[in-house]
Amino acid sequence: MEDILFHNKFVVTPYIEDLMNRSLIYLQAGFPVHLRGSAGTGKTALALHIARKMNRPIMVMFGNEELERSSLIGNSFGLKRKTVYDNFISSVVKKEEEIEEKWIDGRILHACKNGYVLVYDEFTRSRPETNNVFLSILEEEVIEIASNKTGNEYIKIHPEFKVIFTSNPDEYAGIYKLQDALKDRMITLSIGYPDRETEIKIVKAQTRLISPTAEIIVDIIRKFRDLKYPDYNPTVRSGIMIGKSVKTSRLESNIACELFRQICKDIILSEKSYSKVTGNEKNKAVIALDEIIDRVLSMYKGY
Repeated sequence: MEDILFHNKFVVTPYIEDLMNRSLIYLQAGFPVHLRGSAGTGKTALALHIARKMNRPIMVMFGNEELERSSLIGNSFGLKRKTVYDNFISSVVKKEEEIEEKWIDGRILHACKNGYVLVYDEFTRSRPETNNVFLSILEEEVIEIASNKTGNEYIKIHPEFKVIFTSNPDEYAGIYKLQDALKDRMITLSIGYPDRETEIKIVKAQTRLISPTAEIIVDIIRKFRDLKYPDYNPTVRSGIMIGKSVKTSRLESNIACELFRQICKDIILSEKSYSKVTGNEKNKAVIALDEIIDRVLSMYKGY
């Protein structure tokens, strides 16, 4: 079997397959999986691919500070009135009226009831008190809902219900610290940047670039990434963006031109939103990137 498969442009290499297989073991053993890593490392794509492997319906939810418990579990929305008229005897009219709450299931409750695979993307963007709903789901395998009519009710979780969480590092803007009680109930896999082979194949799959253009792009990004500039963080996504720009501008046969160099600078030197880069620091990064581009292109002389 080939070491690379394309599933809706998703690339499977030994690196990806190892992460996928371990995640499937933990999920099948009944534990939620938490994929944690920097933006652009492919966490969400990997989570969705793993979810498809479970052969169950999939529900995707995105972390958001505005989410509340009622958004996840559901809530009563108004009242439902039922009126029955009994006029069997013309001179006697009986009227029975029944009023009950109208309950609408939230996304998590619906997934729990029906045994879906829930992909909760960037879940630490939701407030910790909102995510506390998962404590009883993951430990006691029940979910509590409140009813004005019957009081608290406990609903048993479907045995096929699974959860895959993804999150960014704590230092990212808009991220809440993961509470220890929830962390203890999941298995966390740290997702870093993939190996060179995987990164090249991802860029090829997403851009359909010919060789060795994808290799050149990935080598430039990886060598610049190795310099560890705190304010610049070219990701796998950066390679895809450069590749698609090269494809659009038809530079594959003229990769050594000035336009390619400028595309690399525009994308690789995009600053983090919270960085405070001085002019001198930017100049150093530009010089370093120019040197890397020259060095990598020289490795592919004759292309």
